[in-house]
Amino acid sequence: MRLALVAGLLAAQPCSAQILDSAPAGFHVQLKAEIAAAPQAVYQQLGKPGQWWDAEHTFSGEAKNMSLSLKPGGCFCEKLEGGSLMHAQVIYAKPGELLRLTGALGPLQELPVAGVWSFALKANGNNTLLTMDYRAGGYLKEGLDSWAKAVDEVLDIQLQRLKRQLETGRADPPKTP
Repeated sequence: MRLALVAGLLAAQPCSAQILDSAPAGFHVQLKAEIAAAPQAVYQQLGKPGQWWDAEHTFSGEAKNMSLSLKPGGCFCEKLEGGSLMHAQVIYAKPGELLRLTGALGPLQELPVAGVWSFALKANGNNTLLTMDYRAGGYLKEGLDSWAKAVDEVLDIQLQRLKRQLETGRADPPKTP
């Protein structure tokens, strides 16, 4: 019983999301979470986005169509009916410590935008401190800073789902009675 209570409290810990910088030419969002899993387990789960990515933030409408190959040149890709797309590409992979990708995520893909998405993992006892950074720069007449809040919110959803998947085995939030 006590173990279940501790697990429930860990799962309830919120993620920290923050827009660190935002200007017409780009933005930097940073999200942090302490996850009740070892860094190697967190790193391996990053490579299984089909288990934790929110289907509402896919082009196909199905999270199971998401994949991520955890090696340089690896694709963060999505299968589509009759096709596929690359969301980002791995440029740095150090298992259990750092994963870095480049790519303009989601709707930024159709804009002249470049992005760098990093996952830094650090052991904290039996847990992992995960810091996710996404930096995007490029041109948008209205200013790229107009996208910072939406990107921050979507990445926060993904980080919360990753955390729940690792801690409870289910990415979806618990149903409220």
